[in-house]
Amino acid sequence: MNPGNIRHGGGKWQGMAEVQGDPEYIQFVSPVYGIRAMGKLLLNYQSMYGLKTIREIINRWAPPIENETTAYVRHVSSLMGWPEDYPITVAGVLPKLVKAIILHENGVQPYNDKTINEGLALI
Repeated sequence: MNPGNIRHGGGKWQGMAEVQGDPEYIQFVSPVYGIRAMGKLLLNYQSMYGLKTIREIINRWAPPIENETTAYVRHVSSLMGWPEDYPITVAGVLPKLVKAIILHENGVQPYNDKTINEGLALI
């Protein structure tokens, strides 16, 4: 389970499944840990890299070399009701941002607010 389609990057995440059967994407023991990892990454995008807009954040999350990033940015912006290039405070919109990314990555929203909030509470 990996709600945000986080790729392997060499590190070990809390809640990673012991056996990683997919060479590309991390597998977590439950969606809660995948959501936690999403939240940590998104918060780091702002604190470590200074990314302030949905466009900047999604361009890092889903780089144009492997995604239709412009459409991704538009979709997330629309779902959040926030302009693509308007500064955000990630911590202030984290549940909305995570929900929008999960919906875009999966084509559906399989997780309720309780599950998303449980994952983000682990940060």
